Amino acid sequence: MKQREFLDRAAARIDRANELIGRFTLWLAFAMAGLTFLVASLRYGLNLGWVFLQEGAVYIHAVFFMLAMGYALLRDAHVRVDVFYHEFDAARRAKVNLIGHLTLLIPVCIALVYFSAPYVWKSWTRLEGSQESGGIPALFVLKSLLLVMPLLLVLQALSSAWTNFRLLEASRRAPAPRPDQQDQSR
Repeated sequence: MKQREFLDRAAARIDRANELIGRFTLWLAFAMAGLTFLVASLRYGLNLGWVFLQEGAVYIHAVFFMLAMGYALLRDAHVRVDVFYHEFDAARRAKVNLIGHLTLLIPVCIALVYFSAPYVWKSWTRLEGSQESGGIPALFVLKSLLLVMPLLLVLQALSSAWTNFRLLEASRRAPAPRPDQQDQSR
């Protein structure tokens, strides 16, 4: 029982962390739009441009999408090829999610970390910066998102897998609905 409580608390903390990160990234969308508007206004209105500002918009864009992936998984707002899923009951959806997280999402994230780590490490050892004069001298920080994103996704996938496992477990213990109690709307 203590293991289940520990896993429940761990899943809740992971969900909370991705929720907070997701709310932060929502504000980045406004910053990205504002900075893009500023860059375009300066460029086409005043014929002025700075590489630093242009790269800043790209950096914000990358941070927004890379960090928001765990939040999207938490909120079930990710892209899904939905042929039958929307017709499934909660238990069947939980089973599909559990299998998908454990056999597809987590292995792909582990592969991303495995193959990206040397690339990121090389960037950090050189403290790689922009190749453009006047650009942001922190490309190595941006490349670190190649490790952060899959780690956040794996944590959220584990949390979601545990939640789906608990849902499946509860559905097995629940008595089957009687025919007169089933949903007649189908």
